[in-house]
Amino acid sequence: MNAQFKRGIIELCVLSVLVEKDTYGYEIISQLSSYIDVSENTIYPILRRLTSEGYFETYLQESTEGAPRKYYQMTEKGFIYYLSLREEWDAFIGGVYHIINLGGKKSEDIFKRFKERINS
Repeated sequence: MNAQFKRGIIELCVLSVLVEKDTYGYEIISQLSSYIDVSENTIYPILRRLTSEGYFETYLQESTEGAPRKYYQMTEKGFIYYLSLREEWDAFIGGVYHIINLGGKKSEDIFKRFKERINS
């Protein structure tokens, strides 16, 4: 997958996780990696940037498994940013689905129409 495209989508995914609850970096990586290929090298720079831009605040919370964990909490500015990105995503993906489904949704139907077109 195109790296730039993926980076933008992963940012929206990180925001989507944090709009639901405060969480720490490793937990975000674990949640996202259940569905898409992500790594620490992708997530932590996004978290640092979004925090420095005021979309998240951080706090430390004690852990029963070692050192305190840094939790990320979405700010009101972050929530507004999330809604904006979500609206853009919804419009974009709606347009993409419309375009790619013009020929139908089933591969057999698309192939049949393609064969008819090239054989005419």
